[in-house]
Amino acid sequence: MNDFNFETKTIDYLIDRVEKSKITKLKISCQDFEIVIESNPFKNKACHVVEPARPEVADISDLDEGQSIEDSNQNVVRAPIVGTFYSTPAPGKPPFVSVGDKINKGDVIYIIESMKLMNEVKSEFSGTLKEILVESGQSVEYGQPIMIIE
Repeated sequence: MNDFNFETKTIDYLIDRVEKSKITKLKISCQDFEIVIESNPFKNKACHVVEPARPEVADISDLDEGQSIEDSNQNVVRAPIVGTFYSTPAPGKPPFVSVGDKINKGDVIYIIESMKLMNEVKSEFSGTLKEILVESGQSVEYGQPIMIIE
């Protein structure tokens, strides 16, 4: 068995070399010993932050005069995160739910894609799907009304 021994000055030297190079990660391992040195590639770099365009929000002003989206006999399903709403599990597949469908609490009712991750959204309510307020492929905001279940 080899004794794999690093002195502190050797480790300091490796850290210095990684920071001065374009290497972002150095990993050295030998039997039961491992050392990993990572650098921040953005350290001391100028960074320009661009404000993302505000996505369109569904217009729910089409409700009848005096009718509120928060009616007591309706359950409003809201977007749990910011992302892109999809009504189907994949292109060309049937939608998870359609207007008039009976929905049980816990049923997957749509997907929101956020940061390249597909997030299945389950219903918090049981009832009949009365209305879908957004189009598939549309950007949605956190808390935005998506569906109405009665």
